Amino acid sequence: MHDIIEQLERKRAAARLGGGAKRIAAQHAKGKLTARERLELLLDEGTFEEWDMFVEHRSADFGMADQKIPGDGVVTGYGMINGRLVFVFSQDFTVFGGALSEAHAEKICKVMDQAMKVGAPVIGLNDSGGARIQEGVASLGGYADVFQRNVMASGVVPQISLIMGPCAGGAVYSPAMTDFIFMVRDSSYMFVTGPEVVKTVTHEEVTAEQLGGAGTHTARSGVADLAFDNDVEALLMLRRFFNYLPLNNRDGVPVRPSGDPAERLDGSLDTLVPDNPNQPYDMKELILKVVDDGDFFELQPDFARNIVIGLARFEGRTVGLVANNPLVLAGCLDIKSSIKAARFVRFCDAFSIPVVTFVDVPGFMPGTAQEYGGIIKHGAKLLYAYAECTVPKVTVITRKAYGGAYDVMASKHLRGDVNFAWPNAEIAVMGAKGAVEIIFREDKGAPVKLAAREAEYKARFANPFVAGARGFIDDVIQPHETRKRICRSLAMLKDKKLENPWRKHGNIPL
Repeated sequence: MHDIIEQLERKRAAARLGGGAKRIAAQHAKGKLTARERLELLLDEGTFEEWDMFVEHRSADFGMADQKIPGDGVVTGYGMINGRLVFVFSQDFTVFGGALSEAHAEKICKVMDQAMKVGAPVIGLNDSGGARIQEGVASLGGYADVFQRNVMASGVVPQISLIMGPCAGGAVYSPAMTDFIFMVRDSSYMFVTGPEVVKTVTHEEVTAEQLGGAGTHTARSGVADLAFDNDVEALLMLRRFFNYLPLNNRDGVPVRPSGDPAERLDGSLDTLVPDNPNQPYDMKELILKVVDDGDFFELQPDFARNIVIGLARFEGRTVGLVANNPLVLAGCLDIKSSIKAARFVRFCDAFSIPVVTFVDVPGFMPGTAQEYGGIIKHGAKLLYAYAECTVPKVTVITRKAYGGAYDVMASKHLRGDVNFAWPNAEIAVMGAKGAVEIIFREDKGAPVKLAAREAEYKARFANPFVAGARGFIDDVIQPHETRKRICRSLAMLKDKKLENPWRKHGNIPL
Protein backbone atom coordinates (compact mmCIF):
# COMPACT_ATOMS: atom_id res chain seq x y z
CA MET A 1 0.00 0.00 0.00
CA HIS A 2 2.80 2.38 0.92
CA ASP A 3 4.43 1.84 -2.50
CA ILE A 4 1.17 2.54 -4.34
CA ILE A 5 0.67 5.80 -2.39
CA GLU A 6 4.22 6.88 -3.23
CA GLN A 7 3.62 6.07 -6.89
CA LEU A 8 0.34 8.01 -6.77
CA GLU A 9 2.07 11.06 -5.33
CA ARG A 10 4.82 10.88 -7.95
CA LYS A 11 2.22 10.75 -10.71
CA ARG A 12 0.29 13.66 -9.19
CA ALA A 13 3.48 15.71 -8.91
CA ALA A 14 4.36 14.95 -12.55
CA ALA A 15 0.88 15.97 -13.69
CA ARG A 16 1.01 19.21 -11.69
CA LEU A 17 4.39 20.06 -13.18
CA GLY A 18 2.98 19.83 -16.72
CA GLY A 19 5.73 20.43 -19.28
CA GLY A 20 8.30 21.13 -16.57
CA ALA A 21 9.77 24.12 -14.74
CA LYS A 22 11.52 25.48 -17.85
CA ARG A 23 8.32 25.65 -19.89
CA ILE A 24 6.34 27.06 -16.96
CA ALA A 25 8.95 29.83 -16.68
CA ALA A 26 8.57 30.50 -20.44
CA GLN A 27 4.80 30.77 -19.99
CA HIS A 28 5.27 33.24 -17.13
CA ALA A 29 7.81 35.22 -19.19
CA LYS A 30 5.06 35.84 -21.78
CA GLY A 31 2.86 37.30 -19.02
CA LYS A 32 0.64 34.20 -19.05
CA LEU A 33 -0.48 31.98 -16.19
CA THR A 34 -0.31 28.19 -16.33
CA ALA A 35 -3.43 26.07 -16.87
CA ARG A 36 -3.70 25.26 -13.17
CA GLU A 37 -3.02 28.81 -11.98
CA ARG A 38 -5.87 29.97 -14.19
CA LEU A 39 -8.30 27.52 -12.64
CA GLU A 40 -7.22 28.58 -9.13
CA LEU A 41 -8.20 32.16 -9.99
CA LEU A 42 -11.41 31.28 -11.80
CA LEU A 43 -12.89 28.90 -9.23
CA ASP A 44 -13.74 29.39 -5.57
CA GLU A 45 -10.82 28.42 -3.38
CA GLY A 46 -10.59 24.70 -2.62
CA THR A 47 -13.59 23.69 -4.78
CA PHE A 48 -11.81 22.27 -7.83
CA GLU A 49 -12.33 18.53 -8.35
CA GLU A 50 -9.95 17.32 -11.04
CA TRP A 51 -10.73 14.44 -13.36
CA ASP A 52 -8.41 12.32 -15.54
CA MET A 53 -5.16 13.59 -14.05
CA PHE A 54 -3.44 10.35 -15.09
CA VAL A 55 -4.66 10.15 -18.69
CA GLU A 56 -1.81 9.81 -21.23
CA HIS A 57 -1.81 9.79 -25.03
CA ARG A 58 -1.71 6.49 -26.89
CA SER A 59 0.48 7.49 -29.83
CA ALA A 60 3.70 5.60 -30.59
CA ASP A 61 4.65 7.35 -33.85
CA PHE A 62 7.47 9.88 -34.27
CA GLY A 63 9.04 9.05 -30.91
CA MET A 64 5.86 9.92 -28.95
CA ALA A 65 6.00 6.65 -27.00
CA ASP A 66 8.87 8.15 -24.98
CA GLN A 67 7.08 11.46 -24.34
CA LYS A 68 4.18 10.86 -22.02
CA ILE A 69 3.03 13.45 -19.49
CA PRO A 70 0.10 12.68 -17.14
CA GLY A 71 -2.93 14.80 -18.05
CA ASP A 72 -1.85 15.08 -21.70
CA GLY A 73 -2.02 18.85 -21.99
CA VAL A 74 -5.44 19.68 -20.54
CA VAL A 75 -6.70 20.02 -16.96
CA THR A 76 -10.38 19.07 -16.59
CA GLY A 77 -12.95 18.83 -13.82
CA TYR A 78 -15.55 20.87 -11.99
CA GLY A 79 -15.77 23.44 -9.22
CA MET A 80 -17.73 26.42 -7.99
CA ILE A 81 -17.92 30.09 -8.96
CA ASN A 82 -19.52 32.05 -6.12
CA GLY A 83 -21.01 28.78 -4.86
CA ARG A 84 -22.51 27.75 -8.22
CA LEU A 85 -21.46 24.61 -10.10
CA VAL A 86 -19.40 24.85 -13.29
CA PHE A 87 -17.44 22.37 -15.43
CA VAL A 88 -14.08 23.49 -16.76
CA PHE A 89 -11.21 22.52 -19.00
CA SER A 90 -7.96 24.43 -19.20
CA GLN A 91 -5.44 23.65 -21.93
CA ASP A 92 -1.80 23.49 -20.84
CA PHE A 93 0.53 25.15 -23.34
CA THR A 94 3.56 23.76 -21.50
CA VAL A 95 2.63 20.21 -22.60
CA PHE A 96 3.15 19.72 -26.36
CA GLY A 97 2.09 23.35 -26.87
CA GLY A 98 -1.40 22.44 -25.64
CA ALA A 99 -1.89 20.46 -28.88
CA LEU A 100 -5.06 18.37 -28.92
CA SER A 101 -4.66 14.60 -29.06
CA GLU A 102 -7.30 11.90 -29.06
CA ALA A 103 -6.93 11.44 -25.28
CA HIS A 104 -6.93 15.22 -24.71
CA ALA A 105 -10.26 15.47 -26.62
CA GLU A 106 -11.74 12.56 -24.67
CA LYS A 107 -11.07 14.42 -21.41
CA ILE A 108 -12.88 17.53 -22.69
CA CYS A 109 -15.80 15.42 -23.99
CA LYS A 110 -16.14 13.69 -20.62
CA VAL A 111 -16.69 16.95 -18.68
CA MET A 112 -19.03 18.26 -21.37
CA ASP A 113 -21.13 15.09 -21.22
CA GLN A 114 -21.32 15.32 -17.44
CA ALA A 115 -22.24 19.02 -17.56
CA MET A 116 -25.17 18.14 -19.81
CA LYS A 117 -26.33 15.39 -17.44
CA VAL A 118 -26.32 17.59 -14.33
CA GLY A 119 -27.23 20.89 -16.02
CA ALA A 120 -24.20 23.08 -15.38
CA PRO A 121 -22.31 25.55 -17.61
CA VAL A 122 -19.02 24.69 -19.34
CA ILE A 123 -16.07 27.09 -19.41
CA GLY A 124 -13.13 26.34 -21.70
CA LEU A 125 -9.78 28.09 -21.24
CA ASN A 126 -8.13 27.74 -24.65
CA ASP A 127 -4.36 27.88 -25.07
CA SER A 128 -3.34 25.44 -27.75
CA GLY A 129 -1.19 25.13 -30.85
CA GLY A 130 -3.95 23.14 -32.56
CA ALA A 131 -4.19 19.49 -33.58
CA ARG A 132 -1.36 17.18 -32.49
CA ILE A 133 0.26 16.52 -35.85
CA GLN A 134 1.90 13.26 -34.70
CA GLU A 135 -1.57 11.69 -34.26
CA GLY A 136 -2.94 12.69 -37.66
CA VAL A 137 -6.59 11.94 -38.25
CA ALA A 138 -7.14 10.69 -34.65
CA SER A 139 -6.56 14.25 -33.49
CA LEU A 140 -8.98 15.62 -36.09
CA GLY A 141 -11.55 13.07 -34.96
CA GLY A 142 -11.07 14.36 -31.42
CA TYR A 143 -11.91 17.88 -32.54
CA ALA A 144 -15.06 16.69 -34.28
CA ASP A 145 -16.14 14.86 -31.10
CA VAL A 146 -15.82 18.15 -29.17
CA PHE A 147 -17.70 20.05 -31.91
CA GLN A 148 -20.59 17.60 -31.73
CA ARG A 149 -20.91 18.18 -28.00
CA ASN A 150 -20.78 21.96 -28.46
CA VAL A 151 -23.80 21.65 -30.76
CA MET A 152 -25.71 19.29 -28.45
CA ALA A 153 -25.05 21.54 -25.43
CA SER A 154 -26.11 24.70 -27.30
CA GLY A 155 -29.20 26.15 -25.65
CA VAL A 156 -29.06 23.49 -22.90
CA VAL A 157 -26.19 24.79 -20.74
CA PRO A 158 -24.28 28.06 -21.19
CA GLN A 159 -20.88 27.61 -22.85
CA ILE A 160 -18.12 30.19 -22.50
CA SER A 161 -14.70 30.22 -24.19
CA LEU A 162 -11.82 32.26 -22.83
CA ILE A 163 -9.00 32.40 -25.41
CA MET A 164 -5.76 32.79 -23.47
CA GLY A 165 -3.19 31.93 -26.13
CA PRO A 166 -3.19 30.62 -29.69
CA CYS A 167 -6.34 29.05 -31.12
CA ALA A 168 -5.82 28.21 -34.78
CA GLY A 169 -7.08 25.98 -37.57
CA GLY A 170 -9.96 23.64 -36.74
CA ALA A 171 -9.57 24.56 -33.05
CA VAL A 172 -11.42 27.84 -33.62
CA TYR A 173 -14.72 26.14 -34.40
CA SER A 174 -15.33 24.88 -30.88
CA PRO A 175 -15.22 28.41 -29.36
CA ALA A 176 -17.22 29.69 -32.35
CA MET A 177 -20.12 27.45 -31.34
CA THR A 178 -20.07 28.49 -27.68
CA ASP A 179 -22.29 31.31 -26.44
CA PHE A 180 -19.56 33.81 -25.57
CA ILE A 181 -15.90 34.27 -26.46
CA PHE A 182 -13.54 36.40 -24.38
CA MET A 183 -9.92 37.11 -25.35
CA VAL A 184 -6.72 38.49 -23.81
CA ARG A 185 -5.01 41.38 -25.57
CA ASP A 186 -1.53 40.79 -27.03
CA SER A 187 -1.40 37.13 -25.98
CA SER A 188 -4.39 35.43 -27.60
CA TYR A 189 -5.34 35.05 -31.23
CA MET A 190 -7.78 33.07 -33.37
CA PHE A 191 -7.64 32.33 -37.09
CA VAL A 192 -8.47 29.50 -39.46
CA THR A 193 -5.16 29.88 -41.32
CA GLY A 194 -2.04 31.58 -39.95
CA PRO A 195 -0.03 34.49 -41.38
CA GLU A 196 2.38 32.18 -43.26
CA VAL A 197 -0.41 30.38 -45.11
CA VAL A 198 -2.12 33.69 -45.87
CA LYS A 199 1.12 35.00 -47.35
CA THR A 200 1.57 31.89 -49.50
CA VAL A 201 -1.98 31.81 -50.83
CA THR A 202 -3.03 35.48 -51.11
CA HIS A 203 0.39 37.20 -50.89
CA GLU A 204 -0.87 39.39 -48.03
CA GLU A 205 1.66 40.42 -45.38
CA VAL A 206 -0.11 40.30 -42.01
CA THR A 207 0.89 39.71 -38.39
CA ALA A 208 -0.85 37.21 -36.11
CA GLU A 209 -2.22 40.16 -34.10
CA GLN A 210 -3.66 41.89 -37.17
CA LEU A 211 -5.06 38.66 -38.55
CA GLY A 212 -6.70 37.28 -35.43
CA GLY A 213 -5.81 39.26 -32.32
CA ALA A 214 -8.24 40.45 -29.67
CA GLY A 215 -8.58 43.89 -31.29
CA THR A 216 -9.49 42.36 -34.64
CA HIS A 217 -12.13 40.03 -33.26
CA THR A 218 -13.78 42.44 -30.82
CA ALA A 219 -13.96 45.44 -33.19
CA ARG A 220 -13.89 44.19 -36.80
CA SER A 221 -15.11 40.59 -37.12
CA GLY A 222 -17.41 40.42 -34.09
CA VAL A 223 -16.16 36.88 -33.38
CA ALA A 224 -15.23 37.75 -29.76
CA ASP A 225 -17.38 39.52 -27.19
CA LEU A 226 -14.78 41.16 -24.96
CA ALA A 227 -11.02 41.60 -24.63
CA PHE A 228 -9.07 42.04 -21.40
CA ASP A 229 -5.55 43.27 -20.68
CA ASN A 230 -4.18 40.15 -18.98
CA ASP A 231 -5.05 36.68 -17.67
CA VAL A 232 -5.95 37.89 -14.18
CA GLU A 233 -8.40 40.56 -15.34
CA ALA A 234 -9.98 38.14 -17.83
CA LEU A 235 -10.58 35.46 -15.19
CA LEU A 236 -11.97 37.89 -12.60
CA MET A 237 -14.33 39.47 -15.15
CA LEU A 238 -15.42 35.99 -16.22
CA ARG A 239 -16.35 35.27 -12.58
CA ARG A 240 -18.43 38.48 -12.57
CA PHE A 241 -20.12 37.58 -15.87
CA PHE A 242 -20.94 34.07 -14.62
CA ASN A 243 -23.11 35.60 -11.86
CA TYR A 244 -25.66 36.73 -14.47
CA LEU A 245 -26.12 33.34 -16.12
CA PRO A 246 -28.64 30.59 -15.39
CA LEU A 247 -27.01 27.19 -14.81
CA ASN A 248 -29.10 25.60 -17.57
CA ASN A 249 -32.19 26.07 -19.72
CA ARG A 250 -34.57 24.90 -16.97
CA ASP A 251 -32.99 26.62 -13.99
CA GLY A 252 -34.39 30.15 -14.31
CA VAL A 253 -32.32 33.31 -13.92
CA PRO A 254 -30.21 33.79 -10.79
CA VAL A 255 -31.49 36.30 -8.23
CA ARG A 256 -29.12 38.63 -6.40
CA PRO A 257 -30.77 40.79 -3.70
CA SER A 258 -30.48 44.50 -4.43
CA GLY A 259 -31.08 47.54 -2.27
CA ASP A 260 -32.04 49.58 -5.34
CA PRO A 261 -35.79 50.35 -5.03
CA ALA A 262 -37.96 49.17 -7.91
CA GLU A 263 -40.05 52.36 -7.60
CA ARG A 264 -37.01 54.64 -7.95
CA LEU A 265 -37.57 57.66 -10.23
CA ASP A 266 -34.86 59.56 -12.12
CA GLY A 267 -35.72 63.12 -13.11
CA SER A 268 -32.61 63.50 -15.28
CA LEU A 269 -34.17 61.15 -17.85
CA ASP A 270 -36.80 63.80 -18.67
CA THR A 271 -34.09 65.83 -20.41
CA LEU A 272 -32.07 62.93 -21.89
CA VAL A 273 -33.56 63.18 -25.39
CA PRO A 274 -32.67 66.51 -27.07
CA ASP A 275 -35.42 68.74 -28.52
CA ASN A 276 -33.71 68.57 -31.91
CA PRO A 277 -34.76 65.18 -33.38
CA ASN A 278 -31.47 64.94 -35.30
CA GLN A 279 -29.24 65.48 -32.28
CA PRO A 280 -27.69 62.31 -30.82
CA TYR A 281 -27.55 61.22 -27.19
CA ASP A 282 -26.00 58.20 -25.45
CA MET A 283 -28.47 55.38 -24.89
CA LYS A 284 -26.05 53.81 -22.38
CA GLU A 285 -26.86 56.66 -20.01
CA LEU A 286 -30.50 55.52 -19.95
CA ILE A 287 -29.46 51.90 -19.36
CA LEU A 288 -27.17 52.76 -16.44
CA LYS A 289 -29.88 54.91 -14.83
CA VAL A 290 -32.66 52.31 -14.92
CA VAL A 291 -30.92 49.00 -14.08
CA ASP A 292 -30.14 47.83 -10.54
CA ASP A 293 -27.26 49.76 -8.97
CA GLY A 294 -26.10 51.10 -12.38
CA ASP A 295 -24.54 47.68 -12.99
CA PHE A 296 -24.53 46.77 -16.69
CA PHE A 297 -22.29 44.08 -18.21
CA GLU A 298 -21.99 45.17 -21.84
CA LEU A 299 -21.04 42.66 -24.52
CA GLN A 300 -19.35 43.45 -27.84
CA PRO A 301 -18.95 47.15 -26.94
CA ASP A 302 -16.48 47.80 -29.79
CA PHE A 303 -18.39 45.98 -32.55
CA ALA A 304 -21.48 47.39 -34.32
CA ARG A 305 -21.66 50.20 -31.77
CA ASN A 306 -24.95 51.45 -33.22
CA ILE A 307 -26.62 48.77 -31.11
CA VAL A 308 -25.93 47.98 -27.45
CA ILE A 309 -26.34 44.53 -25.88
CA GLY A 310 -25.56 43.18 -22.44
CA LEU A 311 -26.83 41.78 -19.15
CA ALA A 312 -28.13 43.67 -16.12
CA ARG A 313 -30.65 43.15 -13.31
CA PHE A 314 -34.06 44.49 -12.39
CA GLU A 315 -35.13 43.71 -8.81
CA GLY A 316 -32.16 41.37 -8.56
CA ARG A 317 -33.12 39.19 -11.55
CA THR A 318 -31.01 38.91 -14.71
CA VAL A 319 -32.36 40.63 -17.82
CA GLY A 320 -30.94 40.92 -21.35
CA LEU A 321 -30.81 44.47 -22.75
CA VAL A 322 -30.87 45.49 -26.42
CA ALA A 323 -30.80 49.18 -27.36
CA ASN A 324 -30.27 51.26 -30.49
CA ASN A 325 -27.59 53.88 -29.85
CA PRO A 326 -28.27 57.17 -31.70
CA LEU A 327 -24.70 58.23 -30.89
CA VAL A 328 -23.41 55.92 -33.66
CA LEU A 329 -24.82 55.96 -37.23
CA ALA A 330 -27.90 57.66 -35.77
CA GLY A 331 -28.87 54.25 -34.33
CA CYS A 332 -29.63 52.77 -37.78
CA LEU A 333 -29.82 49.01 -38.11
CA ASP A 334 -27.19 47.58 -40.45
CA ILE A 335 -25.81 44.11 -41.18
CA LYS A 336 -23.43 43.92 -38.24
CA SER A 337 -25.82 45.31 -35.64
CA SER A 338 -28.63 43.00 -36.79
CA ILE A 339 -26.42 39.92 -36.42
CA LYS A 340 -25.04 41.10 -33.07
CA ALA A 341 -28.48 41.69 -31.54
CA ALA A 342 -30.13 38.62 -33.11
CA ARG A 343 -27.61 36.19 -31.64
CA PHE A 344 -27.94 37.81 -28.22
CA VAL A 345 -31.76 37.71 -28.28
CA ARG A 346 -31.63 34.02 -29.20
CA PHE A 347 -29.25 33.34 -26.30
CA CYS A 348 -31.63 35.07 -23.88
CA ASP A 349 -34.59 33.13 -25.25
CA ALA A 350 -32.75 29.80 -24.97
CA PHE A 351 -32.07 30.38 -21.27
CA SER A 352 -35.34 32.11 -20.30
CA ILE A 353 -33.73 35.50 -19.70
CA PRO A 354 -36.29 38.33 -20.18
CA VAL A 355 -35.43 40.89 -22.88
CA VAL A 356 -35.82 44.65 -22.41
CA THR A 357 -35.45 46.71 -25.60
CA PHE A 358 -34.87 50.45 -25.87
CA VAL A 359 -35.77 51.78 -29.31
CA ASP A 360 -34.54 54.86 -31.14
CA VAL A 361 -34.17 53.73 -34.73
CA PRO A 362 -34.60 55.81 -37.90
CA GLY A 363 -34.57 52.73 -40.10
CA PHE A 364 -32.21 50.34 -41.86
CA MET A 365 -28.93 51.68 -43.19
CA PRO A 366 -29.24 52.56 -46.90
CA GLY A 367 -26.55 52.05 -49.54
CA THR A 368 -25.08 49.58 -52.02
CA ALA A 369 -22.63 48.15 -49.46
CA GLN A 370 -25.54 47.09 -47.25
CA GLU A 371 -27.70 45.75 -50.08
CA TYR A 372 -24.83 43.83 -51.70
CA GLY A 373 -23.86 42.52 -48.27
CA GLY A 374 -27.32 41.03 -47.77
CA ILE A 375 -29.00 43.46 -45.35
CA ILE A 376 -32.36 41.93 -46.32
CA LYS A 377 -31.37 38.50 -45.00
CA HIS A 378 -29.26 39.76 -42.10
CA GLY A 379 -31.92 42.21 -40.95
CA ALA A 380 -34.41 39.34 -41.07
CA LYS A 381 -32.28 37.49 -38.50
CA LEU A 382 -33.15 40.08 -35.86
CA LEU A 383 -36.80 40.03 -36.89
CA TYR A 384 -36.80 36.22 -36.68
CA ALA A 385 -35.07 36.23 -33.29
CA TYR A 386 -37.59 38.59 -31.70
CA ALA A 387 -40.58 36.89 -33.34
CA GLU A 388 -39.51 33.41 -32.20
CA CYS A 389 -38.60 34.57 -28.69
CA THR A 390 -41.07 33.44 -25.98
CA VAL A 391 -39.50 35.04 -22.89
CA PRO A 392 -40.96 38.20 -21.30
CA LYS A 393 -40.37 41.14 -23.69
CA VAL A 394 -40.62 44.76 -22.57
CA THR A 395 -40.00 47.54 -25.10
CA VAL A 396 -39.54 51.28 -24.55
CA ILE A 397 -39.53 53.63 -27.57
CA THR A 398 -37.57 56.69 -26.50
CA ARG A 399 -37.68 58.69 -29.75
CA LYS A 400 -37.80 57.40 -33.34
CA ALA A 401 -39.28 54.12 -34.50
CA TYR A 402 -39.47 54.36 -38.27
CA GLY A 403 -40.38 51.93 -41.01
CA GLY A 404 -39.56 48.23 -40.95
CA ALA A 405 -37.08 48.90 -38.14
CA TYR A 406 -40.06 49.76 -35.88
CA ASP A 407 -41.49 46.31 -36.55
CA VAL A 408 -38.17 44.53 -36.04
CA MET A 409 -37.29 46.10 -32.67
CA ALA A 410 -39.55 43.96 -30.45
CA SER A 411 -42.79 45.64 -31.54
CA LYS A 412 -46.21 44.56 -30.28
CA HIS A 413 -46.71 42.76 -33.59
CA LEU A 414 -43.81 40.40 -32.77
CA ARG A 415 -45.52 39.34 -29.53
CA GLY A 416 -44.05 42.12 -27.39
CA ASP A 417 -45.66 41.75 -23.97
CA VAL A 418 -45.44 45.35 -22.75
CA ASN A 419 -44.65 48.19 -25.14
CA PHE A 420 -44.13 51.69 -23.79
CA ALA A 421 -43.33 54.97 -25.51
CA TRP A 422 -41.98 58.23 -24.15
CA PRO A 423 -44.16 61.31 -24.90
CA ASN A 424 -41.85 62.56 -27.68
CA ALA A 425 -41.75 59.19 -29.49
CA GLU A 426 -42.29 59.27 -33.26
CA ILE A 427 -43.77 56.06 -34.67
CA ALA A 428 -44.17 56.36 -38.43
CA VAL A 429 -43.20 54.90 -41.78
CA MET A 430 -40.44 57.50 -42.10
CA GLY A 431 -39.41 61.00 -41.04
CA ALA A 432 -41.76 63.87 -41.82
CA LYS A 433 -39.52 65.49 -44.47
CA GLY A 434 -39.09 62.33 -46.54
CA ALA A 435 -42.74 61.40 -46.17
CA VAL A 436 -44.17 64.67 -47.49
CA GLU A 437 -41.71 64.73 -50.38
CA ILE A 438 -43.17 61.39 -51.49
CA ILE A 439 -46.84 62.04 -50.70
CA PHE A 440 -46.89 65.55 -52.16
CA ARG A 441 -44.50 65.23 -55.09
CA GLU A 442 -46.42 67.86 -57.00
CA ASP A 443 -45.50 70.49 -54.37
CA LYS A 444 -41.75 69.96 -54.74
CA GLY A 445 -41.27 73.38 -56.30
CA ALA A 446 -43.20 75.11 -53.52
CA PRO A 447 -41.11 75.08 -50.33
CA VAL A 448 -43.68 77.04 -48.30
CA LYS A 449 -46.38 74.55 -49.15
CA LEU A 450 -44.05 71.62 -48.37
CA ALA A 451 -43.13 73.14 -45.01
CA ALA A 452 -46.81 73.37 -44.12
CA ARG A 453 -47.35 69.76 -45.18
CA GLU A 454 -44.33 68.70 -43.09
CA ALA A 455 -45.74 70.48 -40.02
CA GLU A 456 -49.06 68.73 -40.63
CA TYR A 457 -47.37 65.31 -40.91
CA LYS A 458 -45.39 65.95 -37.71
CA ALA A 459 -48.51 66.91 -35.82
CA ARG A 460 -50.20 63.75 -37.07
CA PHE A 461 -47.43 61.18 -36.62
CA ALA A 462 -44.54 62.66 -34.58
CA ASN A 463 -46.12 61.41 -31.37
CA PRO A 464 -47.03 58.02 -29.90
CA PHE A 465 -50.79 58.54 -29.83
CA VAL A 466 -51.70 57.08 -33.24
CA ALA A 467 -49.93 53.84 -32.29
CA GLY A 468 -51.52 54.09 -28.84
CA ALA A 469 -54.99 54.44 -30.36
CA ARG A 470 -54.51 51.11 -32.14
CA GLY A 471 -53.14 49.35 -29.05
CA PHE A 472 -49.63 49.01 -30.53
CA ILE A 473 -48.35 50.94 -27.51
CA ASP A 474 -49.67 49.90 -24.08
CA ASP A 475 -48.94 53.23 -22.42
CA VAL A 476 -47.17 56.54 -22.91
CA ILE A 477 -44.93 56.98 -19.88
CA GLN A 478 -42.86 59.77 -18.38
CA PRO A 479 -39.13 59.15 -18.88
CA HIS A 480 -38.42 59.52 -15.14
CA GLU A 481 -40.66 56.55 -14.30
CA THR A 482 -39.07 54.16 -16.81
CA ARG A 483 -37.39 51.93 -14.19
CA LYS A 484 -40.56 51.66 -12.11
CA ARG A 485 -42.69 50.68 -15.10
CA ILE A 486 -40.15 48.13 -16.39
CA CYS A 487 -39.87 46.52 -12.93
CA ARG A 488 -43.64 46.26 -12.60
CA SER A 489 -43.94 44.76 -16.08
CA LEU A 490 -41.23 42.16 -15.44
CA ALA A 491 -42.82 41.22 -12.09
CA MET A 492 -46.18 40.73 -13.86
CA LEU A 493 -44.51 38.61 -16.57
CA LYS A 494 -42.49 36.42 -14.17
CA ASP A 495 -44.66 33.35 -14.74
CA LYS A 496 -45.40 33.96 -18.43
CA LYS A 497 -46.05 30.80 -20.46
CA LEU A 498 -45.85 30.83 -24.24
CA GLU A 499 -44.97 27.98 -26.57
CA ASN A 500 -44.24 27.99 -30.28
CA PRO A 501 -45.84 25.32 -32.52
CA TRP A 502 -44.02 21.97 -32.48
CA ARG A 503 -41.30 21.66 -35.10
CA LYS A 504 -37.94 20.00 -35.44
CA HIS A 505 -36.45 23.49 -35.76
CA GLY A 506 -37.16 26.63 -37.74
CA ASN A 507 -35.07 27.75 -40.70
CA ILE A 508 -33.61 31.10 -39.58
CA PRO A 509 -32.37 33.18 -42.54
CA LEU A 510 -28.70 32.41 -42.00
